[in-house]
Formats: sequence, C-alpha cells, structure tokens
Amino acid sequence: MLKSVFATALVVAVFAGAAQAQVPQRSGTPEEQKACSKDVSRYCRTVMNESDLVILSCLQQNRPKISQSCDKVLASHGQ
Repeated sequence: MLKSVFATALVVAVFAGAAQAQVPQRSGTPEEQKACSKDVSRYCRTVMNESDLVILSCLQQNRPKISQSCDKVLASHGQ
C-alpha cells in the first residue's frame, strides 16, 4: 500500500513538472503583459502558446485593432 501511494505521488510529480516545463516564460514587465493580455487573448488566441516572436508578429498583424495601451507597449520597444 505504501509503495502504491509513493508511486502515485511520483507519477503526479513527474506530470506536474512536465506541464510546468511546457509553459513558456514571457518577456516584458507585468504591466506590459497586462496591457497586451486582452489583445493577445482576443486576436492571437491560436498562437498564445507559441514564442514571444510569434505573438509579437500576430499583434503587429492586428495593429489597427489592438488597444492603445498595448500599442504603446509595442512602440516603446521599437515595434
């Protein structure tokens, strides 16, 4: 019984680690991320799990539609 509990805990820990490893780290300050998060969700949902460059490209393609706050973030980074 104890071996079964230990094995189950080990499997859960491995899957939790693997799931965590798949979440990409995002660049930008928390304020910058907040400024663009709704735009990313609205216009770039299909690429949300891709790299920052892919998301940036999507935001640029949707530039006329994104919020002013997100547009300012992109402009402040020369985009």
